[in-house]
Amino acid sequence: MRRLVIVVLAIACVAGCTDTASRRVVTPSREPGGSIVVASFEFTESRLVSEIYAQALDAWGYPTERLPGGAPRELIEPALEQGLVDLVPEYAGTALQFLTGDPTLASADPVATHRRLRAAFAERGIAVLEAAPAQNQNALAVLPETAARHGLSNVSDLRPVASTMVLGGPPECPTRPLCMLGYADVYGLRFRRFVPLDVGGSLTLAALQGGEIDVAVLFTGDRTVIGPEVVFLNDDRGLQPAENLTPVLRQDVLEAFGPQLRRRLDRLTRQLTTADLAGLVRAVDVHREDPADLARRWLAQAGLVSTPSDVTMKEQR
Repeated sequence: MRRLVIVVLAIACVAGCTDTASRRVVTPSREPGGSIVVASFEFTESRLVSEIYAQALDAWGYPTERLPGGAPRELIEPALEQGLVDLVPEYAGTALQFLTGDPTLASADPVATHRRLRAAFAERGIAVLEAAPAQNQNALAVLPETAARHGLSNVSDLRPVASTMVLGGPPECPTRPLCMLGYADVYGLRFRRFVPLDVGGSLTLAALQGGEIDVAVLFTGDRTVIGPEVVFLNDDRGLQPAENLTPVLRQDVLEAFGPQLRRRLDRLTRQLTTADLAGLVRAVDVHREDPADLARRWLAQAGLVSTPSDVTMKEQR
């Protein structure tokens, strides 16, 4: 617990302690050994998936801690490099672009993107594990009446009217090559104004439905959660790369716990599908179910732990 408190405090000061040119955190690395700290980004799906991995590690007998809440990649990735956190379920294309600063390296080809991600993380002492079938990409969405009024079905259809529209989405969107920068470069979109909201979450959806914004940055995995009340525009020029869920783990942790840890994590990852994640997110965001309970049930149904109570018992030790 003491280590986790130090981790939280260290990550909280990253914004003021980071060399922006190298994205390195100017804090000492963690002491070797100890528990595996699992971190997530600040949206429902990422927190759910992190809980699944953390509960699996608990059930398998590994010492595990969870970083409370979530944080943007600008904080999580340097913390991972410094050993402040150990395991992060990443999204392949966005992670590759972030690490390299080159939006051309990530493509719609999941195999090529995964290979390049391994190379980018290897020099940082981070192992890239198997990629899941599940993926979740950025998407632009509008209300059905907006789509009908302007004849919108593709992102490129926005170009004649974008200058009259307000875009809403994650606070980081204006500086992200796969968000506003990319939509400007690839599609020529210049919106009238941008409203910073949340990461594909309830604030963005509520602002869209309430007429505060005209276009929302959501996730493709949200289609089944939101339903027909929102129209997701087709990324017809292929801005968004393959975003397969891909756990990344510090190499020193793999070496400390041995190859069985990798085999177990890869087995879990292979069972995560886009449909699974959409159903889990819907259960949290729509039906207000507890993420920890959902993670227990999913692990048991996937045959990765004996029963949900088995996970609970291990967590309490």
